Amino acid sequence: MSVEITIAEMAKSARIASRDMAKCPTAKKNEALLTIAGELKRQAEYIKEENKKDLAGAKEAGLSAAFIDRLAIKDATIKSMANGLAEVSALEDPVGSICRTLIRPNGIEVSRMRIPLGVIGIIYESRPNVTIDAAALCLKAGNAVILRGGSEAYYSNMALSGIIKKALSASGLPEEAVQIVPVRERSAVNALLSQEEYIDLIIPRGGESLIRFVVENSRIPVLKHYKGVCHVYVDEDADLEMARRICFNAKVQRPGVCNAMETMLVHKAAAKDFLPLMAKEFSGAGVEIRGCPETCSILPSAKKATEEDWPTEFLDLILAVKVVSDMDEAIKHVAEYGSNHTDAIVTSDYNRARRFLREVDSSVVLVNASTRFNDGGELGLGAEIGISTSKLHAFGPMGLEELTTTKFIVSGNGQIRE
Repeated sequence: MSVEITIAEMAKSARIASRDMAKCPTAKKNEALLTIAGELKRQAEYIKEENKKDLAGAKEAGLSAAFIDRLAIKDATIKSMANGLAEVSALEDPVGSICRTLIRPNGIEVSRMRIPLGVIGIIYESRPNVTIDAAALCLKAGNAVILRGGSEAYYSNMALSGIIKKALSASGLPEEAVQIVPVRERSAVNALLSQEEYIDLIIPRGGESLIRFVVENSRIPVLKHYKGVCHVYVDEDADLEMARRICFNAKVQRPGVCNAMETMLVHKAAAKDFLPLMAKEFSGAGVEIRGCPETCSILPSAKKATEEDWPTEFLDLILAVKVVSDMDEAIKHVAEYGSNHTDAIVTSDYNRARRFLREVDSSVVLVNASTRFNDGGELGLGAEIGISTSKLHAFGPMGLEELTTTKFIVSGNGQIRE
């Protein structure tokens, strides 16, 4: 069959499977997740052997060491995937929960019931563990899912696909509830994005170029975030020791992730004391500072920032630094150059903290805490499928509840509309 026919058949069968998943009892879903976890451990050597084929191909293609590291499946990777499945199985099932009940004057009872989204398509790069994480969350939320991993992880993903299918069948669930696109051709992505009759939502995970391609070519709603240009604003009355720890953690702990700080904004009243203190910390960690003219006058070792630096997601030990005259200028800078991802303020002033929370339009806004907390596990979701910077249908980390929606349910005792 052609790629287009293959994808169309997968989408149709996923739609049928989604109806069974929508009414699947929690215990049955948990059983499937734990069965997958057990099979991962039992077939660890087989998974690693298949992964070696992908690693060999990546090395032959001259891919970077960092890329190959993300692609590799080790014993620790398998253990982490199995533990993740167990953690998702332990989470509360959102499907069927009732919220916002009210009684109308005519006596009818109006509520909202949480239901699965239906069929979800996920397009992602390199990391085979995403295959398991995404499958687990979609299954627990009662959805069917079609997964399109990168061609560089083909053998790893197909091995994981076989394990998932076997576990679903053993648990009495439709194998088509989790499907992995079995072809390498790039045309498979376009074919998947055209299945608006059967697929309800597309979630791309990867670099900005991948996400922009998906958004530009999809006929299906897309949950996205292009990049994480995250800011920390150090206010005029901030506790400078607290600010030092927060800014260092936000930039240095994992500089290559989307919730790492990329720009540090410092109130002019704090700049002369704070910037030399912070520069010493950053210098020891190998951070390159690119500063505004005032920053460079305080820190002669800093490089002069260009206009291109302010909206850049460096994903590296590079930091843009700007001295601002007040919080108005800080908020304006975030609005102009930010990406609606994660922004934080360090301050001792309650009113300015509350104003920052209200006015900064990002998926997670923090007071006196590191940007690195924009993560599903850290925010109590248990797990996440990604971070959305679009506001329909979710904003921020997407856990189980974000993979569902609500419908109105109404109960009466014979009422008719007059």
